[in-house]
Amino acid sequence: MAEIERITVIGAGTMGHGIAHVCATAGFEVDLHDLSTELIDKGLASIRRNLDKGVEKGKVAEEDRDAALDRLHAAPDLAAAVARADMVIEAAPESLELKRELFRDLDRTAREHTILASNTSSLPVGKIAEATGRPERVVGMHYFNPVHLMPLLEIVRAERTSSETIDAVVAAGTRMGKDPIVVRDSPGFASSRLGLVLGLEAMRMLEQEVASAEDIDKAMTLGYRHPMGPLRLTDLVGLDVRLAIAEHLHRELDSDSFRPPEILRRMVAEGRLGKKSGRGFYDWGA
Repeated sequence: MAEIERITVIGAGTMGHGIAHVCATAGFEVDLHDLSTELIDKGLASIRRNLDKGVEKGKVAEEDRDAALDRLHAAPDLAAAVARADMVIEAAPESLELKRELFRDLDRTAREHTILASNTSSLPVGKIAEATGRPERVVGMHYFNPVHLMPLLEIVRAERTSSETIDAVVAAGTRMGKDPIVVRDSPGFASSRLGLVLGLEAMRMLEQEVASAEDIDKAMTLGYRHPMGPLRLTDLVGLDVRLAIAEHLHRELDSDSFRPPEILRRMVAEGRLGKKSGRGFYDWGA
């Protein structure tokens, strides 16, 4: 399998630009694509801001920031970017149909050796791989937000993913400064399944007025040394994203542990999606 040197990232939103950031700082050439040049430029601007913050805090050298920015390229033409990539990392919305359609197109455009990776947090990687003629080179790469700060990378091995692909992706993730774990392609993998149970139970406790959102979160940050409480984390992930994952895992696992609480459905219907909408379990300002 060819060495990974050039990566195309599809999606310049929160996860996509974060993935592009860590790829570029690790020394990979990176093409960043989205549906419009405006979205790409917005993603690139976010990367620059985060790198500038790193410089201000003394965590990133100015020359390293500049070198990383030089390795980042806007890629409005997806087919051209994919055709020169050694690995493609998709960070599109959590829709199985959307991802299958996208991977079908990627398979036609990408070179034979190119690895196709999905940043899905819960969808079956094997079902995505079925849309391609290269299931042995399809893998899950589940990053965590904010990508440039969170060390975990969950690598998902589908039934037909080859050992060579897993080895290459583990090596690439390690080069990005991540600490990879490899998990089997099962509903919710390891991280989403565990994290979502905690988040949904915290919402039920809030519904039942066991404690305030702040105190429920404090119970986990101070009592269990979690870096962030489950409700604040839900605000960062997005309540709509967590609802979609909960509905998926509830169907797949047939477990009441994943039944979405009424408070989550109501808040999503009201547009209270968390930080991205300005209000969720916390008020993030307009």
